[in-house]
Amino acid sequence: MDGPVNVPIDKPEADTEWNDILRKHGVIPEKPPSPTALIEEAVAEARKQAHDHRLEDKGLDELDELEDEEDAEFLEHYRKQRMAELSTIARGSVFNQVYPLQKPDYSRDVTEASRKAYVLVHLTSSLGTNTESRILTELWRELARKFGEIKFCEMRADMCIEGYPDRNTPTILVYRDGDVKRQIVTLRELAGVKTGIEDLERILIDVGALKSNDTRLLASESNPNSSAFTSRKDEPSSGSTEDNDDWD
Repeated sequence: MDGPVNVPIDKPEADTEWNDILRKHGVIPEKPPSPTALIEEAVAEARKQAHDHRLEDKGLDELDELEDEEDAEFLEHYRKQRMAELSTIARGSVFNQVYPLQKPDYSRDVTEASRKAYVLVHLTSSLGTNTESRILTELWRELARKFGEIKFCEMRADMCIEGYPDRNTPTILVYRDGDVKRQIVTLRELAGVKTGIEDLERILIDVGALKSNDTRLLASESNPNSSAFTSRKDEPSSGSTEDNDDWD
């Protein structure tokens, strides 16, 4: 009487000629792909992507310096791409200043305006002793000049919201499509009185107002101490040591 045949199998995972025969006939399962091979493939693809996009963040001056190192056609492609990006930025730069706000015009100048562009509002302190608010006012002017497609506005907090506590200033409100997309109460969650332009640029990237490869951005590696990637909420604010109660 015929019965099942016991096929000798030593190590089914071994890469042998005998195991190849068994796999061919379905006696043992196919050998799973080597994780080493998969890792090597992923690394190779990552290197290829990095090489293909090596000029993504280069400015026009940097591209000109690479003329002797890069393929002329490849370089010209990126040069035209960068010029097109700069042209788009130039056409969109319609604001380029900080706009003072009045409460009767707030809906028109902020809420409605945010349907066409990002609008950032700085609610300032009514006290001249609030260091953070003074710092943000200076940074606001620099950002407005640098990113003209974004509307930067400023208004005293107590004139915008009656009874708004001064200890919650400066407050940043980011508007888009008629809604508040982000709210930052004081600069504690950035770097307090050490907040710099890079920290605010990171906010613009996070909310989608800027692309991370925008050539106007300051290189974050130029300031390794920037709080753009770290939280400093436990650092005391210059304005007050009271608790930060949002909108109370």
